[in-house]
Amino acid sequence: METFQIDILNPKAKKLLKDLADLNLIKIKPSQKTDFSALLTKLRSKSIQKLSLEDITKEVEAVRKSRYESP
Repeated sequence: METFQIDILNPKAKKLLKDLADLNLIKIKPSQKTDFSALLTKLRSKSIQKLSLEDITKEVEAVRKSRYESP
C-alpha cells in the first residue's frame, strides 16, 4: 500500500476521490495535523504563566553567555 498527500484544487476532484472510495478502490482518512504552529499552541496552552518578549530575551542571553564562556 502506498500513501500520498494530495492538495485538492478543484471541488470536482474531491467528488472523484469520494467515488473511488465508494468503489473500495481507495481509502480516505482525515489528515493528522502535525503542523508546527499547532504544536506551539498545544505547548503554550500548558504554560502556567505567559512569557514576555523581555523574559525570553533574558533567557536566550543567559544561555548564550553560559555556552560561550565554557571552554
